[in-house]
Amino acid sequence: MSDALTLSIDGTQPLSLAAVRDITGLCDRAEDRGEAGTVTLKVSGAPGPDWTDGLTVALVTKWERALRRLERLPAATVALASGDCGGQALDAFLAADIRIATRDTRLLLPFDGESTWPGLAMFRLVQLAGSARTRRAVLFGQPVKASEALMLGVADELTDDLDGAAAATAQRLAGLSGKELAIRRQLLFDAATTSFEDALGPHLAACDRSLRRTAAEEAA
Repeated sequence: MSDALTLSIDGTQPLSLAAVRDITGLCDRAEDRGEAGTVTLKVSGAPGPDWTDGLTVALVTKWERALRRLERLPAATVALASGDCGGQALDAFLAADIRIATRDTRLLLPFDGESTWPGLAMFRLVQLAGSARTRRAVLFGQPVKASEALMLGVADELTDDLDGAAAATAQRLAGLSGKELAIRRQLLFDAATTSFEDALGPHLAACDRSLRRTAAEEAA
């Protein structure tokens, strides 16, 4: 995993400018490095009941923009979750391409006793698993256990050995084109809301790009 960039995210900590800088710096390093390797996020912990004290919409906006940049990186992103996972840890977990969790993991939308936090973790969770199957988590803050997350497709793999699973994943992803992955990822994002007519052009452009790349490799 020598080509992997790694960032640990502690969900017990309140959202801060430092957390935004950590994600932004990781994205900077991934983009400067080029297409080699993966980006790995180690996430764990959930915030306490007063985690929004001092929080502003401006800070939330910066955080969400940083996560969106993470989602669009020309590199595969792998999230490794353990234990309770909420707050910024959950945000990062749901933004990754590949999501691996230990069997004791619980995904927690922050809940203050009156309502859940309406951040984009809620949006991503529903996008991944659908509104009906995430209703109790979104409306009432019910934890999503690891086995349920796997069944819903929110987690891709459960493991007792996160390091081993991460190494095996990095090996599977070796040689993957980060730029091509970013294109496929965007087509995936758009598929849920784009009509066939609007999707045709971008998909044909991606096909043309793929054919040109193959032809160039054969001519080399």
